[in-house]
Amino acid sequence: MSNNNTSHEKARISAVLIALLVTFLWASSFILIKFGLADGIPPVTFAGLRYSFGFLTLLLLTLSKRNRRNTLKSLSGKMWMKLTLLGILFYTLTQGANFLSLSLLPANTVSLIYNFGPFVIALGSGLITKETPTLVQWLGVLLSLVGALIYFLPLENSAGQNLGYLVALISVLSNAISNLLGRQINLKSGLSPVLITTISMGIGGLSLLILGGLTQGFVHLDFSQWLIVAWLAVVNTAFAFTLWNTALRTLSAVEAGIINNMMLIQVALLSWVFLDESLSSKQIFAMVLVIIGMIIVQIRYQGLKGLQE
Repeated sequence: MSNNNTSHEKARISAVLIALLVTFLWASSFILIKFGLADGIPPVTFAGLRYSFGFLTLLLLTLSKRNRRNTLKSLSGKMWMKLTLLGILFYTLTQGANFLSLSLLPANTVSLIYNFGPFVIALGSGLITKETPTLVQWLGVLLSLVGALIYFLPLENSAGQNLGYLVALISVLSNAISNLLGRQINLKSGLSPVLITTISMGIGGLSLLILGGLTQGFVHLDFSQWLIVAWLAVVNTAFAFTLWNTALRTLSAVEAGIINNMMLIQVALLSWVFLDESLSSKQIFAMVLVIIGMIIVQIRYQGLKGLQE
């Protein structure tokens, strides 16, 4: 029994480390996206390019394995519907709104709004994934949110930013729903993380590219812009999202959401390094609160859990 507990704990630690790596890659995406947007790439088209090229990268890996090709052929219509919904929610809606909000708001502001996501995840996880958050996990979520508010408040609401806030909130809500749906699919479908990511990204990414082309048009990209798109597609998308689906096999939806909050700290630090944005003592204190919140939500009271079982 103790060996099983040790093995389970090692798996959780590994999943946490994998998720933290993914959040760092995603945090660096905020910086790269801002660079690309500053160069004039239309936001929705930019997002479509990223996820369509990411899908093509994963498709090559998927088709190279016979068992994955066979699994792809045997998917039921119901599973195709679930993966299509996941693709539309997680890529077309969430990522399209994310790119659009970054074209309207500073990266740090968008990062702040994303910290409201765990509340939505926590509320929905008990209903959808049957993983009701404990009081300790709620405390972690609350501390993380308080830290985020302290970090950025007071917000200055200038003209033209209201649309950006609305789009960012839409992105947060769709991301929370897709997080829960992705967790359910990873637990119950029996499909590999690579296959789940490939199919959902293909559906969502290509839809996003078509939508961007129809509404914003395509532009000629220079070499440096293509490098940004390629890095975002291969490393920060194909590689990172596959790792994220792997981590979701072990982490609960609330845990994954709180770890996602690490992007608040990472975006701030990367902005400081690459955009020359300094950190105040208040912001450092707020980041500490976010870290504490993330740690608290990982705590498992084995004794209480044993009594419940």
